[in-house]
Amino acid sequence: MADSSTQSIIVGASPDRVAAVICDFASYPEWTEAVRRTEVVEEYEDGYASQVRFTIDAGVMADEYVLAYEYAEDLSRVEWHLVAPSKMQKTQRGSYDLVGNPDGTCTVTYTLEVELSVGMLGMFRRKAEKMIMDTALKQLKRRVEAPGAA
Repeated sequence: MADSSTQSIIVGASPDRVAAVICDFASYPEWTEAVRRTEVVEEYEDGYASQVRFTIDAGVMADEYVLAYEYAEDLSRVEWHLVAPSKMQKTQRGSYDLVGNPDGTCTVTYTLEVELSVGMLGMFRRKAEKMIMDTALKQLKRRVEAPGAA
């Protein structure tokens, strides 16, 4: 059974800027440590990715999988789910929720639910989830706030 974990971070940019980075799947290998390759498999008519193939290598875990994406009309929410089980995952569901703050920053809330194909003690799984989410949010913040970032 998959457990859901949630973490938030404040990013020094507008929700539109954060959404642009999240939706630019081709650049993920440039700024996310574990992602080796991405490929947009399908797009919606508006050009946003509907399915993306990821190849990851996080040292102890390497995997290739396809995620299906859905977007709120104003891009305040980006959510995804695993299209089919992979070598390491039975299921994956996640989302980014973006809320603009009065000071021009954005609160990004990342929710992730993963059920692994391999057994892992709950304590270790929760620690791994926290590390993955913490790293993902910090890398997103660094990319969005980088000088000269598009």
